[in-house]
Amino acid sequence: MEEGEFCVVCGATGRPLVEGVCAECASTRTVLVTAPERRTVTVCPTCGAREVGAHWERRGASRLLTAEDLSPFLEVHPEAGIRRIRWEETGATATVRTYVGHAHVVFRGVARDVEVPLSARVVSKTCPECSRKSGKYYTAILQLRGPTEVRAERPLVLRARLERQWNEILREGPPKWRETLAWTEARPEGWDCYFTETLTARAIARFAKQRFGASLKESASLFGRKDGHDVYRVTFCLRFARPLEPSRAVEKPTAANPSLEQ
Repeated sequence: MEEGEFCVVCGATGRPLVEGVCAECASTRTVLVTAPERRTVTVCPTCGAREVGAHWERRGASRLLTAEDLSPFLEVHPEAGIRRIRWEETGATATVRTYVGHAHVVFRGVARDVEVPLSARVVSKTCPECSRKSGKYYTAILQLRGPTEVRAERPLVLRARLERQWNEILREGPPKWRETLAWTEARPEGWDCYFTETLTARAIARFAKQRFGASLKESASLFGRKDGHDVYRVTFCLRFARPLEPSRAVEKPTAANPSLEQ
């Protein structure tokens, strides 16, 4: 800046000026952050997913609105940047929530705290995945079974064992494996697990085969037609071998290995 120049607002000298105004004064005279009067957030009441454009995301999120929902609505001055923001709910009705965002903003090197009011309309809408599950829609069945030998386990014992192995499979797999599982049904011979995506069911079946050495058979049946194409439902039958029982042989006590009862 040229010698002798000063801010036309506060009169300060020795500061960088933009159109005769220093950054400190400009920050107080400029709208740094704004928000539209009202925005709509569509939330699935069952799984918490948000509708974003033509798709759904964030399954398993909280049904309450968070910074992840509100902050994208903010409009920031091109020379400003938000360093952090904290949202406070100030009012609520059945469908509308009002908030104040406490934002720490930097503008031309000057930090300012700005309050931003925002109103959000919350719409409850069941996502397609939850809608299919509630309507008992499925494209694949994954059958959990025991071995085929005659002397099989009792149904309660068999189902308990298969359930433990099944839970272990789901823990080791990606979240999508759980998300596409519609429901399960207990059978005398094991469990039937219904899926809304065939590819996911196939991936789980192949993983279980490798993880537990289970045998796998796949079959398909015609379910109907859609857009001129045949639609099939696929069944994957997994048979888990019965674990080896610990030896019941009793070791005779010797001088070197006396009985624990002695």
